Amino acid sequence: MAVETPSSSSSTRGRQRQQLWGHQHLPLLVGASSKDSVEYILQALWRTRNTGLDSADRSIFRDILHLPSDSDLDPLLVCLRMLIRRCVYENTTKEEIQKLFPEDVSPELQKLLTLLLLKFQSEWKDDVLKDKHRVDKEALQGETGGNFVSSKGDQASDNATDPIATK
Repeated sequence: MAVETPSSSSSTRGRQRQQLWGHQHLPLLVGASSKDSVEYILQALWRTRNTGLDSADRSIFRDILHLPSDSDLDPLLVCLRMLIRRCVYENTTKEEIQKLFPEDVSPELQKLLTLLLLKFQSEWKDDVLKDKHRVDKEALQGETGGNFVSSKGDQASDNATDPIATK
């Protein structure tokens, strides 16, 4: 009978955490005919991060991966979104990304996903900063009724091209 030590307990929890994010579904990506197809999927997931996938995207994904239904696709999408978030929001390095994959994910698939995630990481981080800036700006406009005070202290309108506002 094996005795569970504190270190083996935390190791078990780490493996359980990995299994929770659906790594067992990553091999479905092997159904894609090319690297470009997997790249398209990752980019579409990022593009739809705020709205979710529409039925057309889901259909394209199923066709790319040769999957019969959304129920086969959904766990993979959850896993990929979690990988993307981790790479973008946690500033994950190449080595850290590679550690996210359990041994049963093929080395080729690990390499492909790592390369693609790193390829888009800085672009996606820039998108996050732009989104944050846009949200901050909208919040500021809501507080000031569309006007804001410049660093010089004069009041300016966010809509400088509005002919009514410039008269």
